[in-house]
Amino acid sequence: MKVTAEKNEKVAKMIFASIYPLYLNRLEKNGRTKKELNQVIEWLTGFDEDKLQVLIEEKVTFETFFQKAELHPNAHLIKGVVCGYRIEEIDDEFEVYRQCRYLDKLVDELAKGRKMEKILR
Repeated sequence: MKVTAEKNEKVAKMIFASIYPLYLNRLEKNGRTKKELNQVIEWLTGFDEDKLQVLIEEKVTFETFFQKAELHPNAHLIKGVVCGYRIEEIDDEFEVYRQCRYLDKLVDELAKGRKMEKILR
């Protein structure tokens, strides 16, 4: 599937604080922890737990969240299909959408029980 400008904009305007509990709930159902979720987020974005909490409290959008992030140099190694979109085929013009899918993929791998050292490429 191809990402559209409308889809990119919709994701960019989503509030990170509204999605974070969904990630956490999914992981806890699969026996993973908040600490592991935060570890994955820190690896991808550079946000430690304190900074992450500030961003949640500020109710930043995904666009702002990723603008403030320093993506890990190996983020481009995150590949696969999330929500019907092949991450490595998402055009550069839809950067926020791709970054959001990076995070989704890491959460998916964590939920499926993949070892942390494999997730954190």
